[in-house]
Amino acid sequence: MLLSLVVHTYSLRYCIPAAVMLGTAPVYLLSWGAWRFLSTLLPTRLYHIVDDHLYTVYQSMVLFFFENYTGVEIIIYGDIPKKKENVLYLSNHQSTADWIVADMLAIRQNALGHVRYVLKDGLKWLPLYGWYFSQHGGVYVKRSAKFDEKAMRRKLRSQMDVGAPMYLVIFPEGTRYNPEFKEVIKASQAFAAKEGLSVLKHILTPRMKASHVAIDCMKEHLDAVYDVTVAYEGTLSADGKRRSAPSMPEFLCKECPRVHIYFERLDMREIPLEPVFFRRWLHDRFEMKDKLLTSFYESEDPKVRCKFPGESRRSLLSLKKTLPSLLVLSSLTLPVLFTESGRKLYVKTWIYGTFLGWLWVYIRP
Repeated sequence: MLLSLVVHTYSLRYCIPAAVMLGTAPVYLLSWGAWRFLSTLLPTRLYHIVDDHLYTVYQSMVLFFFENYTGVEIIIYGDIPKKKENVLYLSNHQSTADWIVADMLAIRQNALGHVRYVLKDGLKWLPLYGWYFSQHGGVYVKRSAKFDEKAMRRKLRSQMDVGAPMYLVIFPEGTRYNPEFKEVIKASQAFAAKEGLSVLKHILTPRMKASHVAIDCMKEHLDAVYDVTVAYEGTLSADGKRRSAPSMPEFLCKECPRVHIYFERLDMREIPLEPVFFRRWLHDRFEMKDKLLTSFYESEDPKVRCKFPGESRRSLLSLKKTLPSLLVLSSLTLPVLFTESGRKLYVKTWIYGTFLGWLWVYIRP
């Protein structure tokens, strides 16, 4: 009985946030759809401005759960610019929560609405979300030989043509690093060795295509590259071995006490555009990340272990940044669910919105 109660309480830790985040999605999409329809006769730039504000509302609500609700400590190494910039955000990839970390930094610059992602192609089939991320400027890409460079350039140019602010998030590894996936790690290391590149231990060999296309296409639009290295505290076992990073449900279950974020801002003039030199530059940056993570996980000095080098500061996210969004979306959703006609509209939004979204991403990949 006691064990059942413990398991039930544990599940509620992520079931309640998940229910709220998913439950408000149809109403959010209906609100966005209404604005999309009303803005058809207005300047495109105005549509994007309001779209960014709407996106800020939803993502702020998400961050309420991932920061305020979990009580996670965000430890930042390096100086994050206070002003908004057009940037390419490059980070290591180890968890489904990594995209949340990008939001954590963006909201501290008041740039949350500007966040757009380069995502693997399969995610476009997510109900409601997959289609909307594309509408908000997200780019879906396929790996290796199936990578469509022209489609990516076309999507990025469409954003630049309307002057959309850009906080473009890319995870160049292409897939998550998980110490339990030995074959994936071996294949990545074998690829690096074959190409004459340094073999990385705590990170996968980065793929350059999407990052290079983004920088080459937007070189006149971007102010900087944000090179970010993330480590989740609690992923070092008692015997000193690295464990897998927490998934989104585990994160919401408060299994991550601290997130360590090592931040470097790189001026665009530092980045070579020629593919051969860019590839070496990108690998060198990930080699630096690997050294940071090696020190984080393997240092024999307890004062250094589970920390990045340099000065750090704890960054608290005020409830003023997140709670209003939660209240607004909840106040819009609850009345819909409390009426019969509202519930019918809610269900139809999930069903028809999903199928229409799938049709859209199929016709316009």
